[in-house]
Amino acid sequence: MINLKERKRLTGFIDRFPKARILVVGDIVLDRYIWGKVSRISPEAPVPVVNVTQESLLLGGATNVVQNIHSLGGVVSVCGVIGRDEAGSQILGLMHDQGISSDGLIVDHGRPTTIKTRIIAHSQQVVRFDRETKDQIGRDVHRQIFDHVKQHFTDGLDGIVISDYSKGVVTNELVRDIVRLARKKGIIVSVDPKVNHFGMYRGVTILTPNSSEAALGSKIAIEDEESLLKAGTQLLRRLNCAAVLITRGEQGMSLFEHGKRVIHIPTVARNVFDVTGAGDTVIGTLTLAMASGASMLDAARISNYAAGIVVGVVGTATVKPAELKQRIRQG
Repeated sequence: MINLKERKRLTGFIDRFPKARILVVGDIVLDRYIWGKVSRISPEAPVPVVNVTQESLLLGGATNVVQNIHSLGGVVSVCGVIGRDEAGSQILGLMHDQGISSDGLIVDHGRPTTIKTRIIAHSQQVVRFDRETKDQIGRDVHRQIFDHVKQHFTDGLDGIVISDYSKGVVTNELVRDIVRLARKKGIIVSVDPKVNHFGMYRGVTILTPNSSEAALGSKIAIEDEESLLKAGTQLLRRLNCAAVLITRGEQGMSLFEHGKRVIHIPTVARNVFDVTGAGDTVIGTLTLAMASGASMLDAARISNYAAGIVVGVVGTATVKPAELKQRIRQG
């Protein structure tokens, strides 16, 4: 439990969010939700029959990180790839509706826009199916993305989020080029990782794996606090990053920083209905808070409160500054 002085300090950083400039680079996803009710089992197979009542389209992947930062008041832009297809047009429309710039979205004629379709019945996900390609982007697209990143460095930037969903945009070469440039400029680089890419993330500022990702990335089964400490310490050392924040669901978060003791942050979630997009909320809020002057520990605490809000909502969700401040004040 944090005291009154700490709460005031944390909410003070939220007041600085509108001055922070963040660029999100990564895989663009369209989240499609089909909502319905189940009252019977199919006579054709032992599966539920969903009577569809509603459909909705939401920004996912890197664009969900963007809308989380935008919702919290940060100045944010995105760079990634969409296809020349209906899903790509829908993403552009959703971004336009929220007043978010889509200038950094590159249309690749050779690949489809990633779509994740979830069927939800009675607040429970019944099934998910994906349409995607995981082929790496070509050299020409890589050049376009990095040119866009360099332009943002020139225009002024406080932090970069690499949102890796293993769909082909985040490559070893791209991460290396971004880290090299960011280190010269003293700019934060945070990564929401994928297990098969852990070797790419050397030299980033902070990494936010969940427990299973940290276990696979470190090759240490996380079964108790001792194995958790070993896994986090190994990732910190092997990737030569400033910090690793392991998100642990109902057990909260654990922050590993060079030269400091490990800090365990208990969860503040009251109800957990859906963890979809919670990682996007964590990485977006964490980076925004660090870019606003918060220490890694304070930024982790703020992101923990934000995640505690979104897991109480079915589907990808965002947090408003007033809502986040209220939750922090309530302790």
